[in-house]
Amino acid sequence: MNRTENTSALNLKNAVVSEQFVAAGYHEPLVYRHNFMNLFLQIWGGGFYLTNKILLALAEGRPKKFKRVLKLAGWLIYILGVPAWVIILSSKQNWIAASIEVGGVPSMLFGLYNVYKKTEVSSKRFDIIALSVTYASLALGVGYSMLEYGGINSVTQLLEIGVMIGFLLGSYFLAKNRSFGWLFFMLMNGSMASLMFIQNKPILSIQQLFSLCFVIYGFTLAIKSRRNANHAINRTKNTSAQK
Repeated sequence: MNRTENTSALNLKNAVVSEQFVAAGYHEPLVYRHNFMNLFLQIWGGGFYLTNKILLALAEGRPKKFKRVLKLAGWLIYILGVPAWVIILSSKQNWIAASIEVGGVPSMLFGLYNVYKKTEVSSKRFDIIALSVTYASLALGVGYSMLEYGGINSVTQLLEIGVMIGFLLGSYFLAKNRSFGWLFFMLMNGSMASLMFIQNKPILSIQQLFSLCFVIYGFTLAIKSRRNANHAINRTKNTSAQK
């Protein structure tokens, strides 16, 4: 069954269930409850993820102590927002994106651990675990989606792949303090904003666009901070050579 047929079957099932509730007199409470939960999940997931991007972006170029606090809060808030996104994506049958949200948790924990331990050097054991889960999630998400829908045959699946690549590589490289991880986050935010717009999730689509702005800001600060650090090192070397 392809994605269109599967979606049609799901819509038909929902229509039948709705008719049953209407007949029983429960239509309005059901609709209100569904709308409230939909809004709640969008605010929960979108708000936490946007806060994460703001904190990580503001952490770039800050003094080490302040930077550490911002990054700790950023990684923790991201993890707390994962359940909402998994529910939202699963309800829309976005299996690739949903599995990646789950698979990215070890990278989030990896980043949290590195910041907590005040280390720039990666733990090899934790690095291997994070990588293993990352690639396993990638294979599981893509494989299941292709199996269920008969291949990659829709725009939403392509957007999910963009989210997958951006999220996994972006979170992994940022956890390792590699500034080019921000570039993958740009891909992730752009793809997710388009996906949520197509699937009638306006709050999440707008949130992703705001996140994209902070991702660009964070990348700019990271590059500027790295250049300043390199210039300082070069000045120190030149001073030492002159002596």
